[in-house]
Amino acid sequence: MAASFYSNAIHVDFDSVLAMDEPGMVSMFQALVASGLQGFLGCSPVVYEEALVEFFANGRVRDGLVVSSVDGVFVEISEELFAETFELPVDGLGDLSAMPKDAIFDARSIVSLSGEPISLSGRKNQMKFEYRLLCDIMAKAISVKAGSFNAITVEKFSLMTEVVCKIKMNWAKFLFNILKKMVTSGSKQAKGFAIQISLLLETFPSLELGESSEFPASKILSKKTVHRFVSINDRDGAEEVTGAAKKKAVLKKRPAADVGAAVPKKKRTFKKKSISSISSLELVEVAEEAIPIQQVAEPSSDDVDVIIQ
Repeated sequence: MAASFYSNAIHVDFDSVLAMDEPGMVSMFQALVASGLQGFLGCSPVVYEEALVEFFANGRVRDGLVVSSVDGVFVEISEELFAETFELPVDGLGDLSAMPKDAIFDARSIVSLSGEPISLSGRKNQMKFEYRLLCDIMAKAISVKAGSFNAITVEKFSLMTEVVCKIKMNWAKFLFNILKKMVTSGSKQAKGFAIQISLLLETFPSLELGESSEFPASKILSKKTVHRFVSINDRDGAEEVTGAAKKKAVLKKRPAADVGAAVPKKKRTFKKKSISSISSLELVEVAEEAIPIQQVAEPSSDDVDVIIQ
């Protein structure tokens, strides 16, 4: 059950990704560091599964604090403790609704693959590879929203804009508010922050957490997993262009008007035959009809989660 708290999670090995030979990717990860998120996204990947289950089962918000009990021990997490643990900025925007509209407008062109401003109601394949990955990081590790990770939303893009345009953000307040929603009964907020909550629980000396679980390596962005992401997107981009060119060539060669004339119908004559002969004739004619071959398209990186699988 605890695995569901990080089934869509992404963590970052900053030492590994910053040593890559992909300038675009390195620049994006450097922007994440500059935004103040390195301590949150790149902290030690420790998970205490049993403690997490108890934490969420007993968690609630009281007087602005996140409180719970784990193994009979009362735990209380404040915004200050949250900020100190992950070295998060405490100044700047605390709400995405205050994000400057001109910054969002600029970011739409900066991240675009074509150079034209992207549509905020489209899919992330409009963006350069490094920003597709940034979009995933914001969706899975920051806002922790369930649903399609291929669609661009205003919320995800506003978070991306903070990183891309270097907007000052009060990440301590923003992320702590998400944690509060996670423990609020009836909230639609998906549960997550498994690594971060595990590290927060370590700060309570009277709490016996037992053995930690190994966080899946496939969910940690490293040089290896990021290269895989780039190669899959490269392949799918090439296939998309090739497929479009082939389709155009076929349409040029065989206009729709000629399709009906491709297989001329033969005039049939019948002689009086027995019932068995007629049945045989019908069977032969059915067999001679052309049956179109159905083609099944290969899955695209925009249809599957290519980062953590």
